[in-house]
Amino acid sequence: MAPDLELLQGTWRQISFEENGLADPPDSHGAPDAILTIKGTGFHVAVPGGETLVEGRFVLHPATSPKGIDWIDSIGPDAGTRLPAIYALGAHTFAFAAADADRERPSDFSGGAGITVRAFVRT
Repeated sequence: MAPDLELLQGTWRQISFEENGLADPPDSHGAPDAILTIKGTGFHVAVPGGETLVEGRFVLHPATSPKGIDWIDSIGPDAGTRLPAIYALGAHTFAFAAADADRERPSDFSGGAGITVRAFVRT
């Protein structure tokens, strides 16, 4: 398993969320303290207590700068759509900035229109 993929494995708790430049707006794919579980190249997001919000798979592009990730939801309104994103990963932290499907991959974590930024800590 590639180093970043191996480091992503496990569970992560969401600590911040921004969408379209707004901090903590209503969130259909997450929630305060939502739990992101990564197993292989699959992901599952649930509220504390278990209700599934979104799940799917992802593809890493660790050799790009910034590092890239594509999210492909398997349920919900974005099911089957590739959402281009970037990510930053540490031993205990993970963040990504994802663009809407009709936009280019973000070049930084500044957010703005059509961009969702989420940050997590390892649980």
